[in-house]
Amino acid sequence: MNQEIAQPEAQLHCPLRSFSVPLSSTPRGARLARLLATEQLRTWGLPLDPAEHIVAELAANAVTHGRVPGRDFRLTLYVVGGTLRIEVTDTRGDRLPHREHTTPDGESGRGLVLVEALADRWGVAHGPTPRKTVWAEVRTGATGSRTVPPR
Repeated sequence: MNQEIAQPEAQLHCPLRSFSVPLSSTPRGARLARLLATEQLRTWGLPLDPAEHIVAELAANAVTHGRVPGRDFRLTLYVVGGTLRIEVTDTRGDRLPHREHTTPDGESGRGLVLVEALADRWGVAHGPTPRKTVWAEVRTGATGSRTVPPR
């Protein structure tokens, strides 16, 4: 017997929007990640700030610290309700991100400090081997009752 399963009203007005693309683990790939994310956010009618900066930092970290020659990294964006989740997956699961101690005049090491300041929350998900995903979530101002599930 076939039965139609009715969706709760909140889910009907809160569609999942997602975007995912593999990119080369190069500075050009990191720049393309930022440009593609910006265009996708515009298409969805979402604010660019702070997501654009978070994507830039996570993508730069992936190509700098998570690079394995010949392997791509992946940018994934999705929105559920009023939350945008940004994920950058690379193939260096053995190199976990950490907040580096920086000096005021240092030229690097501020990426995750910036992500922490801009995101509502962020973290790392392991696997499948040899991958890791660094993710960040920001509220978009859109209404909705569901939140992005943790991974």
